Amino acid sequence: MADTSAADTNRFVAQDVDALPVIDLQNFAFDEAGADAIAKALDDAFSNVGFCYIANTGVPVELMDRIFAANAAFHAQPMEKKQAIAINEWHRGYMAPKTSLIVTSSVAKATKPNNSESLMFMHEVAETSPRFGAPLQGPNQWPADMPEFRDAVSAYLVAVDTLARRFTRLIARALDMAPESLDDHFKEPTTFLRLLHYPPNPDAAEDEFGSAPHTDYGFITILLQDEVGGLQVRKKGGGWIKARPVRGTFVVNVGDILARWTNGRWQSTPHGVRNTANVDRYSIPFFFDPDMAETIECLESCLKPGDAPRYEPVLYGDYLMERIDANYAYRARPAG
Repeated sequence: MADTSAADTNRFVAQDVDALPVIDLQNFAFDEAGADAIAKALDDAFSNVGFCYIANTGVPVELMDRIFAANAAFHAQPMEKKQAIAINEWHRGYMAPKTSLIVTSSVAKATKPNNSESLMFMHEVAETSPRFGAPLQGPNQWPADMPEFRDAVSAYLVAVDTLARRFTRLIARALDMAPESLDDHFKEPTTFLRLLHYPPNPDAAEDEFGSAPHTDYGFITILLQDEVGGLQVRKKGGGWIKARPVRGTFVVNVGDILARWTNGRWQSTPHGVRNTANVDRYSIPFFFDPDMAETIECLESCLKPGDAPRYEPVLYGDYLMERIDANYAYRARPAG
């Protein structure tokens, strides 16, 4: 799926000043002609890069600032308070630094765990739900004595979930389908909100990353990054693009499942982070994925005459669990 030529895969250095495309969503207040133009720009971006910025999304900048403040406040707590909600069997809670290692990368072999810490939220599953207790189906964990934190995260989750659902209709349009064509796959979506903190590491070794180069597992990622920078995106022909922060925008990228759905028409592009600044970096990715029970197979609109599907159908839940089990230390089973 990714170009894995060896020429530059081990040197995570942006060698050019190319920028990711910026797509103006006009706050989703567009007519049919406007929607078609946005969909065409989206198809170009995801076919050629797999990444873009989106602007004028309808998510207020004030809410972006509020979620960043909440992120910083959580990570500023003493370690014992963060560890009180350590990540659990449902993949929700606090992950300490250097507890994840990207072993499923198609780009470079990671030899050191990621130098970052995070707090993971997923879709909320109540104990009364028929899904409760199945893999990744459980309640979120919230820090004690931080009501403003919970309010900020809850408000942000509503806003970014709304954005993701509307953006999914643009994706369908960009893939030559009716806007509502993908809706049924997301009636009970699998979602992740990760509040990440990357400590300063100006003297990082070449094989040391905040997040080692990888592709995302699912459908789309909607990333909010602060002004520090550090995200780099691999170019189709080799080399790395610095995804410089642009206030008020999100960075959106194609995940593995969307690339499979489109039969490779769209790229799931390797990317990673190294915070070589002298200040802390915070970022907040939201992963919007199908129901774990959905079978992912090539969309008809992405098959040209005479083409065959490049990928076997896969159950999204199986694909996801294989990668989570491989990449997170807490999932390791005791030997014997």
